[in-house]
Amino acid sequence: MNISSVSSSTSSYYNQLSSGKKINSAADDASGLAIAKKIESQVNGYDTGSDNAKASKSMLNISDGALSSITSSLERIYELSIQASNGLYGDDEKSYIQNEIDQLKQAISDVSANTTYNEKKLLNGSSSTSHVASGPDGGGMDVTLHNTTLEALGIADYNVTGKFDISVINDAIKTINSARSDNGAQTNALEHTINYNQNASENLTAAKSRIEDLDYGKAISESKTEELMDEYRLFMQKKSADNDGMVIKLLNG
Repeated sequence: MNISSVSSSTSSYYNQLSSGKKINSAADDASGLAIAKKIESQVNGYDTGSDNAKASKSMLNISDGALSSITSSLERIYELSIQASNGLYGDDEKSYIQNEIDQLKQAISDVSANTTYNEKKLLNGSSSTSHVASGPDGGGMDVTLHNTTLEALGIADYNVTGKFDISVINDAIKTINSARSDNGAQTNALEHTINYNQNASENLTAAKSRIEDLDYGKAISESKTEELMDEYRLFMQKKSADNDGMVIKLLNG
C-alpha cells in the first residue's frame, strides 16, 4: 500500500467540498451524472421557451399599442363623418372634413406599414402568424398577426364629399377591437406559458440539485473520518515497514 492509494478517498472528498457537488465526474456516479445532465437540458429548454414567450409577449404589446392608435384615428373619422352628414355643410366644408379624414387614413396606413418587432412587420398583412417555440422541445403556439391596412379595413376609398356609408367606419372599428381582444387572449396564454415554464424549470433545478449537490455537513464529517483512517493506514504501513526492517536486520545478524 502506498501513500497515493491511501489518500485517494480523501482527495475525492476534497474535490467535492471545493466544487460543492458530490458528482464531479462519471466515476463518482455514472447514472446520477446522466440523469443530472438530462434534467439540465430540460431546464435549458424551459428557460429558452420562457424567453421566446416573453419576446412574443413584447411583440403583442407593440402591436396593441399600434392598434390603439388606429382605433383613435378611426373614432375621429367616425366623428367627422357624422359632422359631414349634417345638411348644413356644403361642398367646401365637406372637402375640409375630407382633408382631415385623408390625413387620418394616412396615419393608419403608416402605422400598418411601419409597426415592426425585430424587423418583422406586424400589421401590414405580410404574415398572418408568428410561431412561438415556448416548449422545451421546440413546440409551442402560433400567434396571430392582423392586417390593418386601409384595404383590409375597407376604408381605402372612404370619402365624405359624395355619398358615403358611416357603417363602413363602424365595421373597421369592430375589426380593430376584435384584433385587440385577440391580442389580449394571446398575451394571457403566453403569460400562462411563461409561468408554467418557470415553475417547471424551478422544480427540475431542485431535482437536479438533490442528485448532484453536496451535503456539506455529511461530507465534512465523512472527510474527517477518512482523514483519520488515512492516518491509521499510514501508521500501520510504517509499522509494517519497520517490522519488516527489523526482521531483515535479525536475519542478517
